[in-house]
Amino acid sequence: MMVIIVKLITVIIIALSADSLDTYTSIESNNEQAKLYVSNYIIRNPRDKAFQILDNKCNVCHSKRNKRRVFTIENMDDFAPDIYKQVFVKKRMPKGRKIKLTSEEYQDVLTWISNTKK
Repeated sequence: MMVIIVKLITVIIIALSADSLDTYTSIESNNEQAKLYVSNYIIRNPRDKAFQILDNKCNVCHSKRNKRRVFTIENMDDFAPDIYKQVFVKKRMPKGRKIKLTSEEYQDVLTWISNTKK
């Protein structure tokens, strides 16, 4: 009788752990889907996209080397002409080999800059 109870408990524990692993996987895949949703649908405004790029790609160095020119959502429009000049005309920014802008990021920044001129 004791052997049957131990086997039954073992089977129940295995079944519960298998269910919890499946739940974890589905939560993880839902998390990935949520990230895609956030990046594709919520950030449609060119200004918000540009700020996300400035914050992720530019402020990394500016916060260490050029603290007077750290970009915020409040001051980014004031810096638009300078950003255009440094990124698109002189091609000085972003500096270094580690941080690169993708062609989509270049386009998003350019769209934002062109919208600030209107």
